[in-house]
Amino acid sequence: MNNGFLPITREDMTVRGWEQADFVYIIGDAYVDHPSFGHAIISRVLEAHGFKVAIISQPDWKDEQSIQTFGRPRLGFLVAAGNMDSMVNHYSVSKKRRQTDAYTPGGVAGKRPDYATIVYCQLIRKVYKNVPIIIGGIEASLRRMAHYDYWSDKLKHSILIDSGADILSYGMGEKSIVAVAEALEAGIPVQEITFVRGTVYKCKQIPDGVTVQHLPSYQELKADKLNYARSFYVQYCNTDSHYGKCLAEKYEDFYVVQNPASEPMTMTEMDDVYALPYMRTYHPSYEALGGVPAISEIKFSLISNRGCFGGCSFCALTFHQGRTVQVRSHESIVDEAQLMIRDKDFKGYIHDVGGPTANFRHPSCQKQMIKGVCPNKQCLFPKPCANLEADHSDYIALLRKLRALPGVKKVFIRSGIRFDYMLADKDDAFLKELCKYHVSGQLKVAPEHVSEPVLRRMGKPANTVYQEFSRRYKRVNEQMNLKQYLVPYLMSSHPGCGMKEAVELAEFVRDLGYMPEQVQDFYPTPSTISTCMYYTGVDPRTMEPVYVPKNPHEKALQRALIQYRDPKNRDMIEEALTMAGRRDLIGFDNKCLIRPKKGEGTVSGRPFSGKPDNGKSVNGKSASGKPTGGKPNGGRSDTGAVGKSQADKPKKKTIRNVHKKKTK
Repeated sequence: MNNGFLPITREDMTVRGWEQADFVYIIGDAYVDHPSFGHAIISRVLEAHGFKVAIISQPDWKDEQSIQTFGRPRLGFLVAAGNMDSMVNHYSVSKKRRQTDAYTPGGVAGKRPDYATIVYCQLIRKVYKNVPIIIGGIEASLRRMAHYDYWSDKLKHSILIDSGADILSYGMGEKSIVAVAEALEAGIPVQEITFVRGTVYKCKQIPDGVTVQHLPSYQELKADKLNYARSFYVQYCNTDSHYGKCLAEKYEDFYVVQNPASEPMTMTEMDDVYALPYMRTYHPSYEALGGVPAISEIKFSLISNRGCFGGCSFCALTFHQGRTVQVRSHESIVDEAQLMIRDKDFKGYIHDVGGPTANFRHPSCQKQMIKGVCPNKQCLFPKPCANLEADHSDYIALLRKLRALPGVKKVFIRSGIRFDYMLADKDDAFLKELCKYHVSGQLKVAPEHVSEPVLRRMGKPANTVYQEFSRRYKRVNEQMNLKQYLVPYLMSSHPGCGMKEAVELAEFVRDLGYMPEQVQDFYPTPSTISTCMYYTGVDPRTMEPVYVPKNPHEKALQRALIQYRDPKNRDMIEEALTMAGRRDLIGFDNKCLIRPKKGEGTVSGRPFSGKPDNGKSVNGKSASGKPTGGKPNGGRSDTGAVGKSQADKPKKKTIRNVHKKKTK
């Protein structure tokens, strides 16, 4: 019986009266028909345009029969690895296998292969030799050109080549997938569909009439990492739909060509996408397996926007969603909220109203809508652009409407809040409403670091900006007689962060009064500026050399510094402080990170074990591998501490879920 979900079995297809599906969609996640899942949006958009889509979720990649549920599709296969890159889904930053998978029924790990897009496509090619294959989703989008792959520590081809797919749809994909589907429906051979924005294709020769900007060839990229840095930055500067050029990357006897990005969606188009008839939950066949854990995070959350002009170096949003903010109307969001309220499991709490950055509800300036986002400048970094329009009035109005809905007790904001953008708004109205209505004890924000050299590489605002926000947040809460605290997300081992900078971060944690239970170690995922720095050793924006902490032991030391209160880390802390020339932080003063070992004396308030404190590591070199020169840094850093003192901090508060994926 048709329950509203798209077919997952041949019986489902028969009930619908179909003899053949137009598209068979192979996905690496469980089938969840909710607009927070890419496969749900793409399948529903195609359905709205009259195409018949059937779903094969998490096929057994070792069994050819697993992709033959519906037989050969009339127009082609669609393939996506899931809401996450399959390698990020499978492995921690230390490359250890994860034990659970929130996107699989019952949270069971191992239900999709490594490099899932490639494996699924190769399986299709074994069975259906000439059927068109269109790949998309985050894994394909961020691997669309030659890219550094952290898990193999190699420069890999465009995923189009290794997968054997015909077309790659990058970005969010609604517009490009419909254009490709209509071209196939019109009888155009898939090899000739080279004209769709937001797609990548392969060809022997550049099509007539197409002007391209040539990137270094794959062989040139392999020969010199600096070529890769230059190529990456050209790609980074061509992500905007207004001025983005057609880019071509040559392989031995063919090209991989990237068309300019799809145009941003209008408010009406966004509303139409989110008004489609989603079932808003996982397929009922998963109930006996325990359901799909990921639904708990998003079932009662509302997507308000797409795109982000924040421009953090470690974030791939520029390559995937772009820097132009696209929003839904208040009416669209309120309508979805009313659907949520009628859900039997709704308890009165809307968990989030946001997107990549919750408080972005319009483009950063009007120029963007006419000429696009500036290719060589950031809207907020190193300081807010003079043309920036920082205005929260629309977001405030939306939140007020949601709070007023019958049945709603509380509306939370759990997406990232860009605090430098909030400070750029001359009106404190949003901060006041945020503290009064949308925070429950703790507000999580993402300064990421405190060292200025590291913040510059991250594309984050100066530490003084976070200090100012911390003061203002504290003041507003005091005025309202609220006891609410800031919980900062912090990152270790980012390019540019040596042991000296890691100690600065540890001092910040000391003065904050919290001990993070877990620390986000920088994770080099495909298609970010930070990953390019990690691979090449230079900042692609300036081509300046960048120190990159890669040694596992050094990375462990940097993590340990942030968790310096954990007794298990004591010896690692001493080693790190010695390497940084900061043994002044070993002692009994309340500014010290650790105490001396039993039996050690002190000299001038500093521990002394019979050997001169020359600031050297065991091998006489600093964390960067350069001779230390035998001179200690003597004294704490001058970055200044912000946040709560021990007396002010809430009892037994810790930073939780710092490992959670951040958009800021």
